[in-house]
Amino acid sequence: MAGIIKRASTVFLLASYLVCLTACASSPTKQDAKDGRVTLNFWSATNPTELDFARRTADEWNASHANVRVVVQAVPTGQSSEEIVLAAVASRTTPDIYANASPAEMQNLIDAQGLIRLDDFADFKDAMSARMSPEILRRYQSPDAHFYQVAWKQNPVMVLYNTKILRESGVEKLPVSYSEFLTAANRVSRDDETGRRWMLLIDYLPIWYKRLFDFYPLYLAASDGKTLVDNRQVTFDNADAVAAFDFLRECFARGFVPRQSFQGDAFVKEQVAARFVGANVISYLDKILPADFEYDFAPIPRPDNMNGETVTYADPKSLVVFATCQHPREAWEFVKFMTSRQNDVRLLEMTSQLPVRTRLLEDEAFADYFDSNPKMRRFAEQADSTRTLDSLAETQEIFDIIAGEFEASVLYNTKSSVEAVHDAARRSQRILDVQ
Repeated sequence: MAGIIKRASTVFLLASYLVCLTACASSPTKQDAKDGRVTLNFWSATNPTELDFARRTADEWNASHANVRVVVQAVPTGQSSEEIVLAAVASRTTPDIYANASPAEMQNLIDAQGLIRLDDFADFKDAMSARMSPEILRRYQSPDAHFYQVAWKQNPVMVLYNTKILRESGVEKLPVSYSEFLTAANRVSRDDETGRRWMLLIDYLPIWYKRLFDFYPLYLAASDGKTLVDNRQVTFDNADAVAAFDFLRECFARGFVPRQSFQGDAFVKEQVAARFVGANVISYLDKILPADFEYDFAPIPRPDNMNGETVTYADPKSLVVFATCQHPREAWEFVKFMTSRQNDVRLLEMTSQLPVRTRLLEDEAFADYFDSNPKMRRFAEQADSTRTLDSLAETQEIFDIIAGEFEASVLYNTKSSVEAVHDAARRSQRILDVQ
């Protein structure tokens, strides 16, 4: 309950800030009425490459649509984009289109009546069937059976390895199971006259979204793709979640993960040999790494003797149209333009982020890109074996609880993995039962 009150207070303060910000800005709506032109305001993520992509795409649209102009700006800065967007909904200062909606905030936006239903457009299903399979599309359907988002891009979480360190430590094969990973970690990790080195870097701060990039992909891999909740019933009080906690506990207990912060990038400095990352790390690494730095990617480790494709967290972001939009049809047309094959290729080239499209590697439109970018091929292979988050207003609160139990069990060993998982599941169910 304290978390709800704190988040509500933050949203109220941000809403007040956004009202003031909007009051000081000129409104394009009046100008629209005078000259017959439509102006659509578009919020992009603050990531420079993504913002550049949005601006280039808008420029191309504007050049061929004289009566519908798209104006791009970065989402206002704040503690998190999720809180900024919720505050904008509360103060009715939302843009027309937003390109960085997270599954963690979708249900809150829907409950606040902040979004328009995209499946009200007659061509929605045709547009989506051209991008993704019915199975993947259903993952982005809301509990009311409608669609309020276009799943746009994803960064499947995989493991980034320094292959030179592994090879010099006698590890010839990238680990795919817990036992292979722990064996490799035992060989790689050291504390001797040559210095200190660890196997894996984890951002272990007890913040809810940090667990989306360690516990959650490990749980999805161990459970073969089961998410945390089904029909508002918690389902993660099981051996799969315990296995993920046990694996992380052992990594910390055996000194394979550093319990300290670093100046600069510990992976780049070769102080750690592995990280959990998404595809967008490639463009960053290629800019800063020396030519002789060797790295590669492998699936998230999972329990021994599992077969088939490894499932991981997609880390997806969606395009949405806000209920304040006065020109929803025009906004929908731009959303379709932004998610065309041509612009999905541009998204890959400019941001190293994968469009949410099935069978990317079989699509000729993307063949040249993947031929020139073989490391991105690893993520394209993984992309069809991903999951998103459950469509719940309580998602952040559930992950807050998991983060607390992670801290108690994995970091400080004050309770067993079984106890921590059970307590997290029990407390999460209480939240779901109250709502």
